[in-house]
Amino acid sequence: QVQLVESGGGLVQAGDSLRLSCAASGPSFSAVAMGWFRQVPGTDRETVATIDWLGTSTNYADSVRGRFTISRDNAKNTVILQMNRLKPEDTAVYYCAAGRTGWASDQSEYDYWGQGTRVTVSS
Repeated sequence: QVQLVESGGGLVQAGDSLRLSCAASGPSFSAVAMGWFRQVPGTDRETVATIDWLGTSTNYADSVRGRFTISRDNAKNTVILQMNRLKPEDTAVYYCAAGRTGWASDQSEYDYWGQGTRVTVSS
């Protein structure tokens, strides 16, 4: 059983930075893709960033590319989302998820999800 716990969310002003952390436990964490996703109440969840099992390949949503960075430390079972120059439209609940294989880009390829951490960016 894979368990994921997100932390680091909060209330910030536009232009500020936040660092979200996802702590993982269970088997095969280091062998699967990881991703960050976000959801605004009443809307579908969207992909923010994904990273392959070795941390050598990443993918970002156009809306966050150049501002957000996803990284992982397999030795510490941790995935990070560094968010810089935050905008009000970044306001959402952010979820960490683990994929089925070493690379996954679609939400349908992710089987394990955390409970989310809320990010609110004021203008």
